[in-house]
Amino acid sequence: MIIKPKIRGFICITAHPEGCNAHVQQQIDYVKKQKPIGNGPKKVLVLGASTGYGLASRIAAAFGSKAATLGVFFERPEEAPDRPASAGWYNSVAFEKAAAKEGLYAKSINGDAFSNEVKQQVIDTIKKDLGTVDLVVYSLASPRRMDPKTGQTFKSCLKPIGQTFTSRTLDTDKGVVQNVTIGPASEDDIFATTKVMGGEDWEWWMDALHEAKVLAHGTNSVAYSYIGPEITWPVYTNGTIGKAKEHLEHSAEKINALLKLYRGKAFVSVNKAVVTQASSAIPVVPLYISILFNIMKEKGLHEDCIEQMYRLFADNMYNGSYLNFDEKGRVRLDDWEMKPEIQEAVKKVWDSINTENLKSLADFDGYQKDFLKLFGFGIESVDYERDVSITL
Repeated sequence: MIIKPKIRGFICITAHPEGCNAHVQQQIDYVKKQKPIGNGPKKVLVLGASTGYGLASRIAAAFGSKAATLGVFFERPEEAPDRPASAGWYNSVAFEKAAAKEGLYAKSINGDAFSNEVKQQVIDTIKKDLGTVDLVVYSLASPRRMDPKTGQTFKSCLKPIGQTFTSRTLDTDKGVVQNVTIGPASEDDIFATTKVMGGEDWEWWMDALHEAKVLAHGTNSVAYSYIGPEITWPVYTNGTIGKAKEHLEHSAEKINALLKLYRGKAFVSVNKAVVTQASSAIPVVPLYISILFNIMKEKGLHEDCIEQMYRLFADNMYNGSYLNFDEKGRVRLDDWEMKPEIQEAVKKVWDSINTENLKSLADFDGYQKDFLKLFGFGIESVDYERDVSITL
């Protein structure tokens, strides 16, 4: 079938199998062009492995360090004859095929990573195939989570705390700069968002792996977060998501204490702003990203997920490198984004941007291109007028 992008708000409901394959291969090619990651991880569990930073982590570990990887995700396979799979499904199929060509172990488990059943399935697979793992990447991004202990489902929300927030945002469908107003969160909103996006499930995963005796000597674990500039703080850092990220950081401290038993460590990596399905849903952020990309590309400092994850592994975690923590114990991969000169330039544009000057002051075209890439569209090497099979 011929597959075209169908966009509804911040979601594309179609995915192109050959485009997703090409996008994954681009990331693999980038890693293979870099220096190998010396003393890197060899047996890696990636929770949330099908898109964004999780997928990039899996690619960097496999093709930079020759690591065996076990990925967990919740994606939709193709439904013949006319319903393509989700982008994450195609990404994972492409990754496994590429890994197999290089003789690398790569297995995936498709299911609810919050559930006890999937945790047990992962543990059984590790015991059978790998024995232990030496790196656990926690990169789950979901709008909801069912607590397996109570059966209650919680939904996260993007709201400020204590007051109504009004700011500029970008209607990415129409390319229009406009105001958005968001009402304050309730205590229930804050609690639910923390249940979904905090560190409780990360803790439960690490406890389960520890109890099952499948953590190797020197095991490390990392979860990903974002802080961003002050203009996004009311709806992000100081909002419901921010409360969840605070919980994530407290969880990192607990897990770090556990991993000291293995002479390993756990920490949160604060990454730079990139276009992901999650970031596209946050008001204000798409406009900020469009401005940021324009400035960072001009200065030769722009990175996407794969560049960030390779830098995390090669320049921070391994290769004889030492992690540099901030005052709250976080690793800051957003260091280039948060350079004072970068943020000053963003602020200057922010104060003057509107619909008319959007394309001259911001990289809106780049934002849209990156968004479409998430679903396998807009890649030059792919013929989108050709009839393709929805099965990779």
